[in-house]
Amino acid sequence: MKWSAQAETAIKNVPFFIRTKVRKKVEAHAQNRGKNGVDIGDVTSLKKEFLSREGMEKEVKGYDISACFGGKGCPNTTNSCAELVVEIQALMEKADILSFLKANVRGGVKFHHEFRVCLSDCPNACSRPQIVDIGIIGAVRPGRGEQGCTLCSACVDTCPDGAICLDQIEEQPIIDQALCLLCGKCITACPTGTIQEKERGFRVLLGGRLGRHPRLAMEVPGIQSSPQVLAIVENCLNFYKTHSKNGQRFSKILTSVDQVLP
Repeated sequence: MKWSAQAETAIKNVPFFIRTKVRKKVEAHAQNRGKNGVDIGDVTSLKKEFLSREGMEKEVKGYDISACFGGKGCPNTTNSCAELVVEIQALMEKADILSFLKANVRGGVKFHHEFRVCLSDCPNACSRPQIVDIGIIGAVRPGRGEQGCTLCSACVDTCPDGAICLDQIEEQPIIDQALCLLCGKCITACPTGTIQEKERGFRVLLGGRLGRHPRLAMEVPGIQSSPQVLAIVENCLNFYKTHSKNGQRFSKILTSVDQVLP
């Protein structure tokens, strides 16, 4: 659906974490009025309804799950989160976060009360998993295989984080695990198979937030398998429902990742 320049400018003022949702609502609003385009009047009229207490409570569902576009052919994909999105959605529905919030939040549930999960297929993290309650990033750990190295420097050239150097004497690549962000680019670039995949899974980050006192999420050590990720998410939800009072964010009550690890 075509948007006018004014409408596009207005929608950019909507917070990023609900922008996609609002955009769809505006387009549906325009279609219901028999229009095939969106103008500033559509945005303004829906905004008035959307920001009212009744309108907001009708739209809030208690949680928000967002993911990047890696599953649609992004060349940077490290490990797809597509299946996890479906499974985490089921966990959220089971936890019934909305009922919990309605019973515990004074003055009505708003979008900033929602429990947020962001998934990204690679460390580029376009979905911003570092600033939500639970962030999940696809990961592949590289390591040396048995094939000999030709010192071609393909791995060094392709690593965006400077995590690889070549040992000219031993004729082998050296991977600095402290710098490696587990993107797997070096594995793909290596023409001899000297660098191979050693472990595949997901990085998990907990307790990030924006707002008046922003904080980057804390990372759970190691690479987690899909079952481990789901166990962590379930533990986080149980911890949140047990300890959060009057809409306290997960990041406000979480002081250590050890509190929610299985």
